[in-house]
Amino acid sequence: MLKGKKILLGVTGSIAAYKTAYLIRLLRKERADVKVIMTPSSKDFITPLTLSVLSRNRIYSDPFNPQSGKWYSHIDLGLWADIFLIAPASANTIAKMARGIADNLLLTTYLSARSPVMIAPAMDVDMYDHIATQENLDILRKRNVYILESPEGVLASGLSGPGRMMEPDEIVLELMSFFSLHPKKVNKLAGKKILITAGPTYESIDPVRFIGNHSSGKMGIALAEKAVQMGAEATLILGPGNDISIPNKIKVIRVVSAEEMYRAATQVFPESDVAILAAAVSDFTPVEKSDRKIKREKKELVLHLRPTKDIAAELGKRKTKKQMLIGFALESENELENALIKIKKKNLDFIVLNSLRDEGAGFGYDTNKVTIIDKSGNRKEYPLKAKTEVAQDILNFIKQQF
Repeated sequence: MLKGKKILLGVTGSIAAYKTAYLIRLLRKERADVKVIMTPSSKDFITPLTLSVLSRNRIYSDPFNPQSGKWYSHIDLGLWADIFLIAPASANTIAKMARGIADNLLLTTYLSARSPVMIAPAMDVDMYDHIATQENLDILRKRNVYILESPEGVLASGLSGPGRMMEPDEIVLELMSFFSLHPKKVNKLAGKKILITAGPTYESIDPVRFIGNHSSGKMGIALAEKAVQMGAEATLILGPGNDISIPNKIKVIRVVSAEEMYRAATQVFPESDVAILAAAVSDFTPVEKSDRKIKREKKELVLHLRPTKDIAAELGKRKTKKQMLIGFALESENELENALIKIKKKNLDFIVLNSLRDEGAGFGYDTNKVTIIDKSGNRKEYPLKAKTEVAQDILNFIKQQF
């Protein structure tokens, strides 16, 4: 998503400047081209050498080289960039940006930049909450500066509250989303609301035991991450049993049982453009659930089960002509036949089939091998890939349907 993008990174005097090393590393990993401008005070927090090595470019700080007299044009830097990202953006730099003060190379570049500008504020909570800082941020918003909201947390001072710089991986996600929303060509997923279900459901037998499955939720989480990278708004309804870190940009609704997932899905679906049902929902749930732990007093324990509510079938009934509904199928036999039956029976637009027969695919793996099948039985097979790449393939397929 960031391959070939020219990112001009401004670093200001904040303790959060140490995070820029990791941020540059992530940007380079995404194959972006990075140049760095440092304010004089930022060098007290991280060395230019560190950022030069990581960015593979020289660092800009002074407007000219005092030894050679060579001039480093702020205009040229501003023209070079696809986006000017200032992270961290201190209260001092934000104030100067709002008032048009240009007393260092970063600020003169800002005033002459023709590219979009994005900032990630970083300061103590009292400074962030101060009316002067908030007014300065409002001024920048009105001038179309893209403000990355500061998350709450423990700050360097020991206080808690807003003022932390957004984490580097979140900033990269914001950049991906930004470029998806502002492409040279129309991105048909930009602004779309995508509902994704993921993970297992647990059906309680008693307070200790449950019926469940081995789903990790990795495929659904990868879909949600890729969706926001492509400019969509993602709501992830996530079952239990995983500790995977999820970007803040994704709205997460955590559930446990099939009934809870059903209620959440039917509530969110009416406002969704697309629903991708990647969760491994339990087909059955105990008729009776004991309030106390069942003791091992008998040689046998008989459980009476009833079917859970069919989320795919219910959403298929409610689906309008403007909505798209995608199901998942994990089969151990007669894969294609069963997938086609499921498409027609549940009014799906298409289905993503993965087989338990393929090594490295299915529950628990970081890889998957899928076949996408439409209503007419047309199918597109993909080789074994990382689930993040599979998610990209699925979303690219969806994008082509609009």
